[in-house]
Amino acid sequence: MRSGSGSGRRPPRRSRVADNVVSVLSAWNDGPAKSAILDFVARVTEQGGPDFVPTDERIAVFDHDGTLWCEQPLQIQFFFAQDRLKELALEYPPLAERQPFKAFMEDDFRTIADYGKQDMFEVMLETHSGLSIEAFQRIVAAWLETARHRELDRPYLACVYQPQLELLDHLRANGFKTFIVSGGGIDFVRVFTQQAYGVPPEQVIASSLKVRCEIHDGRVQLIKESEIHLFNDRDVKAHQIARHIGRRPILAFGNSDGDLAMLRYVATGEGARLALLLHHDDGIREFAYDREFRLSALAEALDRAEEYGITLVGMKDDWKTIFSSTA
Repeated sequence: MRSGSGSGRRPPRRSRVADNVVSVLSAWNDGPAKSAILDFVARVTEQGGPDFVPTDERIAVFDHDGTLWCEQPLQIQFFFAQDRLKELALEYPPLAERQPFKAFMEDDFRTIADYGKQDMFEVMLETHSGLSIEAFQRIVAAWLETARHRELDRPYLACVYQPQLELLDHLRANGFKTFIVSGGGIDFVRVFTQQAYGVPPEQVIASSLKVRCEIHDGRVQLIKESEIHLFNDRDVKAHQIARHIGRRPILAFGNSDGDLAMLRYVATGEGARLALLLHHDDGIREFAYDREFRLSALAEALDRAEEYGITLVGMKDDWKTIFSSTA
């Protein structure tokens, strides 16, 4: 099921991209998805062409978990929260006896999935609150230096997808400004996006906890509280893009129904558009899942991709390489 160019307005034209430029997406297999990307970038950057888009309007937005890096068996921030929870439970043992904390302590992923993404923020509230943003981010950075994915046996920062790194680079080389629009915690994600993706922290839009101002030694600190300020999922993603970016992006990439509002917001704008949906269908090199993964389910977006003008990217067929060779 593929949608052609994803513009929603006309079928794709034959790409006018030079051979030396086409080779930049070396981790992508030749096929409709790669062609749609290259054709789209060529059209919107062709000075004087009918689909030309000025540099200031070349905005691309990417979901994070499951789109830019691995999200199985749980989103990586949950594993960070789990390790933090184990530390806190040593100081307060009863914490580990009530749900959903008990499920985290026991690696009970089925119970965790039954709670859903927003409910899982309760764990993060307990493990992230009471810290200044700076102190929290130092803890995250230290954790990422040593923590490894338990099934892939790779450092978490080596669980990013090589084809997406190439796509981000290709877009920026063609005048695009790239943003990450995540359901994860903003203070967690911002720690590593510059290093991992070349996306600076100010170009990250994500979920957040409420904070309060305190003064310590004459210095104002923002302290994370145990209350959700904003959960950045589904329709909220489109709202937040409009609020923080102030322009409707012309390219979006997601992997679940939680990204569908963002994808359709981009796809239904005027002019050339490209909305991309990643399907995790490679159980050999990564993981195969869609509807059954309740924390990031893919159902409506998968079934109605063509109708919605969304280009489907199959990990199995469209990606020559999943991860970089460095682990």
